[in-house]
Amino acid sequence: MQKRMYIIPGLAIAFILYFTVFGERGLLRIYHLNKEKQQVQQRLEAIKGENMKLVREVDALKNDRRYLESIARRDFGMVRKNEIIYQFPAQQKPEEGAKKQ
Repeated sequence: MQKRMYIIPGLAIAFILYFTVFGERGLLRIYHLNKEKQQVQQRLEAIKGENMKLVREVDALKNDRRYLESIARRDFGMVRKNEIIYQFPAQQKPEEGAKKQ
């Protein structure tokens, strides 16, 4: 009789602890959700930074003629009228063995 008095409350406590730790709203689930939330927040900050960079670039493309010209020159090889382009062949670096001899 005395044992039964301890077994039933013990089982009830074990049952409650099991669901407190391992249940759908248990401590482990809360831990994993918090970890996932931190990862999502870090990704959000990275995306916000990239978005601000793109907003600045769009603004520069709309309003800054020098930036637009630099893009045209770099990406499309465009030049102004009466401009002369000099292209030099790439120089090869002398080998270090040849220097020592």
